[in-house]
Amino acid sequence: MTARIPIVDYLVIDDGEPYLVAHEAVGSGALTFTRRNADPVSGEPGFVPRRLATTGTVRAFTVVHRDAPGVEVPYASVVVALDGGGVVRGRLVGTSRHPRNVATIERVRLTTFVAGVDDHGTEAIAFAFEPDAAGVAVAGGGDGDG
Repeated sequence: MTARIPIVDYLVIDDGEPYLVAHEAVGSGALTFTRRNADPVSGEPGFVPRRLATTGTVRAFTVVHRDAPGVEVPYASVVVALDGGGVVRGRLVGTSRHPRNVATIERVRLTTFVAGVDDHGTEAIAFAFEPDAAGVAVAGGGDGDG
């Protein structure tokens, strides 16, 4: 079996479905993906891991037309408010990258993909979001661009 590692430490890719995990402040319930010494609200120490939902609502998006060499453009970058709490940025996949089409996407779900492979064959796994069939709006154009 090919070795797989998550590209970020808050992506869990064990034997089950992939998911994101945040650090939840014990005092305020504030969520963060990065390590902190203190609650960003109260200043008190204490965090516990919290498994986040794999579905959410697109709150904002942009279509990126320039990136590093080797990165396919254009692509849609989204800000997703996860069901039950937490906000995360990610790439939107599985749909046209035309802004008119991206704007019709309301509900998304977490997905993963191979971002790269090292010399030993270890796969680096990244996450993205794809339209949730139950949450795709019907309004908007579909010129097939992208």
